[in-house]
Amino acid sequence: MLNKKERFQKEFPRTFFLDAQDEPSLQEFLHDRGWIEPYESVLWVQKPGEGNMNYVLRVKTEARSFIIKQARSWVEKYPQLDAPVERAAVEARFFQQANKVPALRPYLPQLLEYSAPDFLLMIEDLGQATDYTFLYQKDQVLDPEVLGTLVTFLKQLHSQTEAATAGFPPNQTLRQLNAEHMFKYPYLPDNGLNLDDVQPGLAAVARRYQQDEALHQKVQALADSYLGSGSTLLHGDYYPGSWLHTASGPKVIDPEFGYLGRAEFDLGVLLAHLHLAQQPESTLQEALEGYLPGAEFDLVLCKAFCGAEIIRRLIGLAQLPLALTLEEKEELLEKARGYVLVRA
Repeated sequence: MLNKKERFQKEFPRTFFLDAQDEPSLQEFLHDRGWIEPYESVLWVQKPGEGNMNYVLRVKTEARSFIIKQARSWVEKYPQLDAPVERAAVEARFFQQANKVPALRPYLPQLLEYSAPDFLLMIEDLGQATDYTFLYQKDQVLDPEVLGTLVTFLKQLHSQTEAATAGFPPNQTLRQLNAEHMFKYPYLPDNGLNLDDVQPGLAAVARRYQQDEALHQKVQALADSYLGSGSTLLHGDYYPGSWLHTASGPKVIDPEFGYLGRAEFDLGVLLAHLHLAQQPESTLQEALEGYLPGAEFDLVLCKAFCGAEIIRRLIGLAQLPLALTLEEKEELLEKARGYVLVRA
């Protein structure tokens, strides 16, 4: 069995491998690329958090600190799952585009450098920050101002013109992977995931949805919609793990799932996680009212995506640190099923 470095170098023998245990090679890489000054040296590196998709380090030199992020041909949290390295190019393109837009720039870190051959990005360090996954714990309420910021970013992102977003990568391979885990994997009775290890009794609850043919048909139609083409630039993974709580306010990170598609998907995912975090109904209503969807926005489709995301997070592989009882999960699954089935 190859370790991660051996696996990577077998696939990409001439590509730099980012490794927290090899600071000299990192310093040499940064100097060779001209990303740090000749007088700068790497003082230390640390993991700013556990990345789901990518390998991420915070790097400190005499002059500054920054984030280095590399895409590998697997999911960092689940290395048994393959993932396209091209996601680094998608993320870089997203930042390059959004960083030029005054209405979006305040919500995002700046892309400092990008090396396409190494699938590697150098990104502004936002300082000590935490993501918003604490919302999944009991009695955590999302601040209305923070919600307003998150919704405003989404609205501004989705309002970018077709001319501005022309040529954005289709990101089809990563979307196909995401579709497998959102619209197919949770509904397979023999998917290899023992849900009773997640929570006793959850496997029996999941079987009802795995045997629901009407639900399966609607979910497949949603998958087709998700994988179809569109004209709106999406973040593609807009949930609390992609929001950072920083000293200067909420920031949005990890846009490697970005693509041109239907705006209903991003907002649906946001609403799903407000449900999963047991936010009050008034918070969900504020999110919808703050987004102010236009006449072309399909609210039924949005809620269907919301439902599919809830189901995926409760009985799929991408589990969250939820504080829900089994009964609360059952209730939420039934609500999510209703959202999906309403979709014509």
